[in-house]
Order: sequence, then structure tokens, then C-alpha cells
Amino acid sequence: MRVGEVRAKPATQVGVGNRIEVRGSRRDRIVVVEQLLVKRVSAALAVEAYQDHSPPPPPKASVLDQRVAVRDRGSGRPTKAQRRQLDKLRGRPSA
Repeated sequence: MRVGEVRAKPATQVGVGNRIEVRGSRRDRIVVVEQLLVKRVSAALAVEAYQDHSPPPPPKASVLDQRVAVRDRGSGRPTKAQRRQLDKLRGRPSA
């Protein structure tokens, strides 16, 4: 989190006109404080206390773009027959 150009902790005090940049896991947010709130308020009132200058979120991937990965046969876990062959090769008794 940054307030202006300075790296800040969550308890850093902000003032009217401060630019706050927050890097999140999903997207970056940039807001400019327009009004200081002394107590907790509803989300609708909180939105009026700042201007959002964040870049637009990336477009959501459509269902068609999210295809399930296909593996080649035999590239995953060994089959029961393959496990028996491995046990025989390693000299282990099959269970």
C-alpha cells in the first residue's frame, strides 16, 4: 500500500487529497480521498468519500476459454496393471 509516493502501513493516517494505491491479489486499486469519515458508514456513503482512479478490471474468461486440460494416456498415475509390473520389476510381492 502506498499513500502518495510513500510506502504505508494499514494504520497510516490519510488526509483529503491523498492518493492511495493498493496492490491486491485480483487487481490494483487507486483512490483519491475526497472526504474524511470519522466513524463507520454504509458502503453507499463510503463510496462518496473517494474517487476511484483504478484501471478497469481485466475481462472475465468465457466458459469456452476455460477448457479442461487433456493428458496423454499413461502420463498420470499408473494403472493397476502398471503397478503390478513395477512391483515385479522392483522385486516386491504384489498385494
